[in-house]
Amino acid sequence: MDNLDLHAEADAVLAGLVGDPGGTARLREDQWQAVSALVEEHRRALVVQRTGWGKSAVYFVATALLRRRGAGPTVIISPLLALMRNQVESAARAGIRARTINSANPEEWEAIHGEVQRGETDVLLVSPERLNSVDFRDQVLPRLAATTGLLVVDEAHCISDWGHDFRPDYRRLRTMLAELPAGVPVLATTATANARVTADVAEQLGTGGDEALVLRGPLNRESLRLGVLDLPDAAHRLAWLGERLGDLPGSGIIYTLTVAAAEEVAAFLRQRGYPVASYTGKTENADRLQAEEDLLANRVKALVATSALGMGFDKPDLGFVVHLGSPSSPIAYYQQVGRAGRGVDHADVLLLPGREDEAIWAYFASVGFPPEEQVRRTLGALEDAGRPLSLPALEPLVDLRRSRLETMLKVLDVDGAVRRVKGGWTATGQPWEYDAERYAWVARQRKAEQQAMREYAATTGCRMEFLQRQLDDEKAAPCGRCDNCAGPWVDPGVSPAALSGAAGELERPGAEVEPRKMWPSGMAAVGVSLKGRIPEDQQAATGRALGRLSDIGWGNRLRPLLSAQAPDGPVPDDVLAAVVTVVADWAHAPGGWAGSAPATARPVGVVAMPSRTRPQLVGSLAEGLARVGRLPLLGSLGYAPQAGDFAAHRSNSAQRLRALAASFTVPDDLAAALAAAPGTVLLVDDYTETGWTLAVGARLLRQAGAAQVLPLVLALTG
Repeated sequence: MDNLDLHAEADAVLAGLVGDPGGTARLREDQWQAVSALVEEHRRALVVQRTGWGKSAVYFVATALLRRRGAGPTVIISPLLALMRNQVESAARAGIRARTINSANPEEWEAIHGEVQRGETDVLLVSPERLNSVDFRDQVLPRLAATTGLLVVDEAHCISDWGHDFRPDYRRLRTMLAELPAGVPVLATTATANARVTADVAEQLGTGGDEALVLRGPLNRESLRLGVLDLPDAAHRLAWLGERLGDLPGSGIIYTLTVAAAEEVAAFLRQRGYPVASYTGKTENADRLQAEEDLLANRVKALVATSALGMGFDKPDLGFVVHLGSPSSPIAYYQQVGRAGRGVDHADVLLLPGREDEAIWAYFASVGFPPEEQVRRTLGALEDAGRPLSLPALEPLVDLRRSRLETMLKVLDVDGAVRRVKGGWTATGQPWEYDAERYAWVARQRKAEQQAMREYAATTGCRMEFLQRQLDDEKAAPCGRCDNCAGPWVDPGVSPAALSGAAGELERPGAEVEPRKMWPSGMAAVGVSLKGRIPEDQQAATGRALGRLSDIGWGNRLRPLLSAQAPDGPVPDDVLAAVVTVVADWAHAPGGWAGSAPATARPVGVVAMPSRTRPQLVGSLAEGLARVGRLPLLGSLGYAPQAGDFAAHRSNSAQRLRALAASFTVPDDLAAALAAAPGTVLLVDDYTETGWTLAVGARLLRQAGAAQVLPLVLALTG
């Protein structure tokens, strides 16, 4: 078959893929160049093209052509369930049989493996997390590598830790690339890779073979109109959204930086009569699927989402993307706004930056690759154990939170220093070097990206050109459409009524504090005898917080008060008044002590947690609550002589409990007060992050005679 016949065959497959019964659809020249490289030359190629360019068409057309020529199934490594669902539906239109293996369908894995072995599946979509599963890595991955006809790495920028969205699970692809038989084509695709990331990914694609072909196109999105709306505060931003959401074209996505903000904004907009749904990493899979379907069918005006909806969701007629809060990277921002305007001529993109953005950036920046000392300690713990250690077993021995510990272990696994096996992780004993220079460079890159987002919001130049230059697009040029090129198109004003309603919503205090009910595993290894379920007569009850540091309401008021740089001092009057409101609402809530059949007895007094950093703040909060509630201030827990400095407050549960377990005491005067008036007490502190300070304090108070302990804090910080 000559090149012209192959091109015609490829166009026919494309027609089926896009639902064109007339057969008039044609691959663009750059798409055909990629298909030809894969099918005719069996090359490894990296395609860097803007969202909506048609990268999926390349690998589905190539799959159909390769399968007709006797090749094995295509394996697509795809990062998000939303993308997988879209891809399976797209493939079916072209007669391509696609199946997916991910965390949402474990009951189907065995059957799918059988279908692949029997040749009944043309495309297998695999989540990158599967690559690090022991069974999949050791049993399935070698068979796939031996039989794969085409390997596709979608969102390939995730391979590179130089990029904004590095995912260690993707690094397992290096092993699969090295084990592929000679002549198996590989396609990597992304819309968000600057020159450094492009070079890194291309180098990894070329592992053990010829240099990868790089096909890079212009990244201008001609359908998008970009703008920035700089409003005074969170109330103005929420009010503007509440008044103007209906004016935005079609249906779209409202991005927030945190789960709390997404839920808060979605609730506010629903109260204003808008059909919206929240979509976050905490949303159940069935609810995510329903939300996606509702947006695709335009049954909702918007999804209020975190970056959980950042990649892969495909709705060609998405009319707008609004960011309520600025992402920390212009490349991540470009990726998210790329969800809009893929199949329509015009789509609106608006950024509403907030003063809480910087604090959220700082938090996420603080959880990068750990310092060398912590890495070496982890390796030492694995070597000393002489057997596999699970994450719960490692936590008491390593001062890292579970998610950060697991990410680090995945990196070490690919580097060859550890290995994931049945039962946990083991050290391999292979030499390993801490690449301090690289990790420091990545940290500096993150700061540079944050500065670039500040500059994006403030620039008077073309916004699309700015984003293109951040992606090293040599064809960057003024777009003529953004608010700086063509002038603002949105009215920043809000009515007094809307502003009052938004402010009232944001000022509404109160969030539940869930109590700890189980001690962490493995505490005996560090000399702490606590294990299993916390006895009910030693547990705290469900508590209350004034707000979350991650929300856009009380979070903005509490962050300055609780920052490490803030001086200690008495609780501000407005904060105390709001806490009193929280307690009053708590009392009248179902199960509260002011109800007709309360499950919780009325508090008989107030107890404060001791504080080395904010003794005035915590003490005055406890005193104020006692005074307003006409309750006795029973006193404060004390520090034991051996109490540490609690440096593990950002660590995992086991390390945190290890630091706290023997650090507090019940002073004699407090013990006497509890004995004289046994009952329910309010336990007051400034904030809770892990919940273990409150758990240890509640246990001591209940052992000293308190019938129930109601935790009350200013902020939830987790």
